[in-house]
Amino acid sequence: MALEGCSMTEVGALPRALVLGNGRLLVNFDDKLNMRDLYYPRVGMNNHILGHRNSLGVWVDGEFDWIDSPSWQRRIGYEDDTLIGHATAHNERLGIELVIRDAVHYREDLYLKVIRVANLRPHHREVRLFFTHDFCIDESDIGDTTYYDPGADAIIHYKRDKWFLMSGLAQDRGIFQYANGTKRFAGAEGTWRDAEDGWLEGNPIAQGSVDSCISFQLEVGPLGERELEYWIAAGRGLEDVRALHRQVRRSGAGWLLEGTKVYWRSWLAKKRWDFKDLSPQAAELFKRSLLVIRTQIDRGGAIVAANDSDILHFNRDHYSYVWPRDGALVSYALDRAGYSELTREFYHFCRRGISQGGYLLHKYHPDGSVGSSWHPWLSEDGPQLPIQEDETALVVFALWHFYERERDLDFVHSLYGSLVKPAADFMVSYRDRKTGLPLESYDLWEERRGVFTFTASAVWAGLKAAARFARLFGETGDQAKYERAAREVRDGILQHLWVEDLQRFARGLAFVDGKIVLDTTLESSLYGLHAFGVLPADDPRVKSTISQIEEGLTVKTSVGGVARYERDYYFAWRHHADVPGNPWFICTLWLADWYIAIARTKADLKRPKEIIEWCAKRALPSGLMPEQLHPVTGEPLSVAPLTWSHSTYILTVLKYLQAMREIEERARIAEAWHARS
Repeated sequence: MALEGCSMTEVGALPRALVLGNGRLLVNFDDKLNMRDLYYPRVGMNNHILGHRNSLGVWVDGEFDWIDSPSWQRRIGYEDDTLIGHATAHNERLGIELVIRDAVHYREDLYLKVIRVANLRPHHREVRLFFTHDFCIDESDIGDTTYYDPGADAIIHYKRDKWFLMSGLAQDRGIFQYANGTKRFAGAEGTWRDAEDGWLEGNPIAQGSVDSCISFQLEVGPLGERELEYWIAAGRGLEDVRALHRQVRRSGAGWLLEGTKVYWRSWLAKKRWDFKDLSPQAAELFKRSLLVIRTQIDRGGAIVAANDSDILHFNRDHYSYVWPRDGALVSYALDRAGYSELTREFYHFCRRGISQGGYLLHKYHPDGSVGSSWHPWLSEDGPQLPIQEDETALVVFALWHFYERERDLDFVHSLYGSLVKPAADFMVSYRDRKTGLPLESYDLWEERRGVFTFTASAVWAGLKAAARFARLFGETGDQAKYERAAREVRDGILQHLWVEDLQRFARGLAFVDGKIVLDTTLESSLYGLHAFGVLPADDPRVKSTISQIEEGLTVKTSVGGVARYERDYYFAWRHHADVPGNPWFICTLWLADWYIAIARTKADLKRPKEIIEWCAKRALPSGLMPEQLHPVTGEPLSVAPLTWSHSTYILTVLKYLQAMREIEERARIAEAWHARS
């Protein structure tokens, strides 16, 4: 998706390098190991750090360095098949190396960190580690309180019903020093500045715009190592966080980390995959994508687009919303991968959000309330619906595929009257009677209003799915109505959106003074024609369209990839013949999907395999996939991780593996037939 008003030249957001979560508590780190986001008690709502820098500092031999200083060499990633972060930070000037393991506990609302501190010098040294806490609880620094709790030996930040407790242990000793103070107000920078001389002044409480800092003291022998444990407990009151704190003190952060590691490996191992000829890197990205998507799903069913708050610097809004389209396509991928336990609540989320008119709105907050929008309810022609109709259609489409895999009749029946039928009735009625096509709405990129081929294809697929549901429940009248409307939509696509002179489909059309005006911009989302089943992938019209997309939208630099459409302005670098727009992961993978759909031999799978491997190469070192890339440098742009990027990768890999299995099976049958002959 795109945020209105963002046109970037030579600039991009700083993506997140590490995401850790459990469906209620989510924390994000940048590529310098600063914690930048902390969401609780809903994924994507609210961000109690709001992108500010919560950092780690080291003092030794009278010298001090924050972890994000140029003196540190950092490597950031995950332990295999887990949501356990694993990072190393080496500082030659200080003669210190840190090995950091961290996670959000899979069940409890606890962030856990274990740091192994290595002394690289051949003499005994005192090392102090400092942790800063810059909270804006409920996304505001007004009325926050921070204080030292002597009974718990912890720092506590709170406001209303959001409480956060920070503590730790080093060599069986608790906090060495602490400070509470004012930040970014009345000339005060924050207590992080107090840490830089290696000594904290011990102010016990502060209120208003506040922050805190705590330190731990380690005695490390020559070339020796020591371990430090640190944690953050999140709760709705003082006793909640104290109880979690006691649990960590009893069990140890390291032991809780090990339990979390076992849980995630067990969760991932519920399915086994044969990755055929894909590289280990591509296979690892598939598994990493499943885990990353899990962090972006709230336990109430919200599938959040992205939770990288750095985008706030470019438009005072963010991606921490539920776009029904994104959620539907993520659910479709998860259901195909065998993780439908994650998607059931999403369909209930959509049921709760659907309007009385039967349509889903632009986007929603993770609690189900309507999100911000730039789609107006009024145009120069009069009132209009501020919707992207593909979002309504794709939820019904995805729900049918859920049923095909799960065969849970009672579940889908509970949604037929409250979600499927209202949405389908809306799609039937919200059409132009002359063309049969949907009426105007906003495109999937949320940038323009019209009648788009992608949207029309999604509506056809949604109506076909609704007709299948109606048949399933014996609703013959509904079935006939939805099938008839689907035929009319398909006929309208083939009659009004095919451009004979160009030998490809148009991006869309608009009605101007009763006449049809075509938008023939070359557009990657035309893949929806075959992906949703309007036409088979090997139809000559689809072949011609996709071939022109590949030629016209491939970024012809060393970075490669496929752009959204010609002269895409969102985070644009600059346009010339070699760069029609920035490469997007999802658009590049759509091209792979088409190649897979027309493959008949293993040789036909060479091109989609190249694209899958391209994704593995272009993801961040930690395995997170951004929305788009700089077309020359390959640096990530916009947000990371983008949930839709990861789900599209999962879906493409699944299609590739299925095609490989089918080709191999046909070869075995042919070989057996020839042997008998």
